[in-house]
Amino acid sequence: MLRTDAITTAKELRQAYIDYFQHQGHAEINSAPLIPENDPTVLFTTAGMHPLVPFLLGEKHPAGNRLVNCQKCLRTDDIEEVGDTTHLTFFEMLGNWSLGDYFKEEAIRMSYEFLTEVLGLPAERLWISCFAGDADAPQDEEAASIWRRMGIPESRIVFLDKSYNWWGPAGETGPCGPDTEMFIELPGEACSSQCGVTCECGKFVEIWNDVFMQYNKTAEGRYEPLEQKNVDTGMGLERVTALLQGKKSCYETELFSGILADLAERISEPAPAESRSCRLIAEHVRAAAFLMADGVRPGNVDQGYVLRRLIRRSLQEMRNLGIREPIFATLTERVVRDYGETYPELAASRGEISTEAKNEEEQFITTLEKGSREFEKLMAKMPSDLEHKRISGRKAFHLYETYGLPLEVIREMAGEHGASVDEEGFREAYRKHQEKSRAGAEQKFKGGLVDQSERTTALHTATHLLHQALREILGDHVTQAGSNINAERLRFDFTHEEKLSSEELNKVESRVNDIIRRDLPVECKEMTLEEAKEAGAVATFADRYGDKVKVYRIGDFSLEICGGPHVGRTGELGGFKIKKEESSSRGVRRIKAVLTEQDQ
Repeated sequence: MLRTDAITTAKELRQAYIDYFQHQGHAEINSAPLIPENDPTVLFTTAGMHPLVPFLLGEKHPAGNRLVNCQKCLRTDDIEEVGDTTHLTFFEMLGNWSLGDYFKEEAIRMSYEFLTEVLGLPAERLWISCFAGDADAPQDEEAASIWRRMGIPESRIVFLDKSYNWWGPAGETGPCGPDTEMFIELPGEACSSQCGVTCECGKFVEIWNDVFMQYNKTAEGRYEPLEQKNVDTGMGLERVTALLQGKKSCYETELFSGILADLAERISEPAPAESRSCRLIAEHVRAAAFLMADGVRPGNVDQGYVLRRLIRRSLQEMRNLGIREPIFATLTERVVRDYGETYPELAASRGEISTEAKNEEEQFITTLEKGSREFEKLMAKMPSDLEHKRISGRKAFHLYETYGLPLEVIREMAGEHGASVDEEGFREAYRKHQEKSRAGAEQKFKGGLVDQSERTTALHTATHLLHQALREILGDHVTQAGSNINAERLRFDFTHEEKLSSEELNKVESRVNDIIRRDLPVECKEMTLEEAKEAGAVATFADRYGDKVKVYRIGDFSLEICGGPHVGRTGELGGFKIKKEESSSRGVRRIKAVLTEQDQ
């Protein structure tokens, strides 16, 4: 076996995982960027499988059908809980995949072997959950029986319903299937006689999940067996690192100790790792640095809005701790130092990260000043003889949403004027705002990760034409900064400082339509990354591609590295129409465009 010494650090865990699965015939692939390419369902890469969707659906991956990596991920579902001992927005996910190769027997064997022989976790503390079955699919007795053969007794195998042991589909339709989860039972007494793997008392820690994609959910709601069965696994690096070190949370590990140490120099007790505010700051600084390294800039929409929110939440927590000097950029420098060797894009973007952090910090101070002036106007409108001045929840939320004044600041300012705040009304307004935003997001990203319809495929190809047309007309400084496609339209973000004139937009649109009318062939060829660069292929995030890549050539017009899918000829696109051009964030413009039925 590969293990020689005890594995305790995050660096050792990353390497041990990659080494083990390479030993099992898996090819290592690089972490994809945090911004998904042409994926309308999510703002961020939330799991290792997201960049692999075309290959899970049957496309051939250049690296083969056994893959392994450590993927950067970001999720905002639990952003309000960040600061406790468990929740994160940014995290690293160790994963391995079988694309139509091995299935349950081999996946479970390798999981068990890695946990017990490589990491040295005691098998007697290992618990397993499997899918209990329902009207859509039977109980996963196959997975359970394999675990029994591995030596897990019946008493430590539990069957749970879809809410626990089923993955997908990512959208309304597509690949899905049962999963089996692995838990470690920690020492100490259980909280009750009913305590088990689903209990939240902390006695049982989930450490790994093997997903068996063996069904396809149809639009009619049927679960049909997939022709290509896949395995998709995920192990959270932060959680397992803390487990191996015997720590209560990942904030007590080297993954956060550097940032927390820098914070400790500027505050008093409690100790940073025990302070919810310090944990929130450290988590958000790390997430913001990684987002900026992948090209995201603070803004008012989509990824830029999330980045701005992360930065401003941490800046407000700093104010709550009494920190007034600008230190956010300094803390991002710590992230670059701590993670730059593992993720070179951080070191490569050091200057941009620092500049954006400083700019956003300055802008936040300006916003607070504007909000304070607006607050004073609000107070001036209240009758001076009013005995009990009270700011309504609606007005307090307006100050928060429009001017960035957190509730704590509004409460403090109100107290200075002898007033109070309807905090319950504020929370109700905030809740309604969240529900509205969530509903809008669900509508916006409706369709699912696996929406590979003819329309989205055509729009995907159109983004290549748009990208090249922009480079021809505006200059080679134009590079892709983000892309989002659904069945109705494409959205393309690109680096450019100035608003495009009507003349420039007309030229871009005409150029794309000219290429469509020429009906050029769209051809794909696999080659090494170096060969692709030598051929002149456009390679967004070039340092994060694998050794072998797919290069799509569109006649004599465009050559670009991409995972696909694409149409066979440009004539299939019909007509191209730019609907809107706007700012996405500092230095990034956004174009929304559609394909029309003309000429089809």
